[in-house]
Amino acid sequence: MMQKINEAVAFIKEQYSNKPAVGIVLGSGLGSFTGEIAVEKEIPYSAIPHFPVSTVEGHSGKLIFGQLGGKNVVAMAGRFHYYEGYDTSAVVFPIRVMKFLGIETLLVSNAAGGTKKDWHVGDLMIIKDHVSFFTPNPLVGKNIDALGPRFPDMSEPYKKALIDKVKAIAAKQNIALREGVYCGVTGPTFETRAEYQLLSLIGGDAVGMSTVQEVIAAVHMGLPVFAMSVITDIGIRDEENTITHDEVLQAAKDAEPKLTYIFKELIAQL
Repeated sequence: MMQKINEAVAFIKEQYSNKPAVGIVLGSGLGSFTGEIAVEKEIPYSAIPHFPVSTVEGHSGKLIFGQLGGKNVVAMAGRFHYYEGYDTSAVVFPIRVMKFLGIETLLVSNAAGGTKKDWHVGDLMIIKDHVSFFTPNPLVGKNIDALGPRFPDMSEPYKKALIDKVKAIAAKQNIALREGVYCGVTGPTFETRAEYQLLSLIGGDAVGMSTVQEVIAAVHMGLPVFAMSVITDIGIRDEENTITHDEVLQAAKDAEPKLTYIFKELIAQL
């Protein structure tokens, strides 16, 4: 694993020599965020040694390097999911590469289903904690000491200091925010009504098919993380409803300007 990480990092540094301070993972339908970056270099995933390739609509599949909020950043335009057939080491490989490129903070976004009847499509939810029991843990197997300890503490996977900064940023612009627990599941099916009910009962406020494995890998390496969900559907309703991927992408796109503003301002304050 370390050899693969080092080979990927060496290749990227040949293409782009600046050290990024912030890594950004963009979720489904949130790729337009990259328009805010003063782009200095784009590298397709397919060109990077050992990198997986995105297979999902709404994920373009490249690393974007440049300036945002006065900082050097690297953004993943497209992430990898367990449901695509990748093992967990492949899903988190880019997070590990970004760490060894030099990032000091990780920002994560995703599209998620809401489990609260009084929430609305388009709501932004700060992830304050997560439940990862429904997905394989990416640290299973022999521990790689160069990445982190065998038993990493997960009492604060999402840094409270970063959450407080975002709350202040949103308050100044009167941007309403939710705050809740994200449940990670494998997908690729959207959840049944019974599954939504279960997730709500165990304390989940939102559910999605990404993020938790990436965050576990980041915390393992000592990276501070902030994550935000765009609520793109409400799974618990009294009336009949169905969910399509196109609707998820559209809801994410509609909410993107607010998320973009928050991420940009947060980066400026780091």
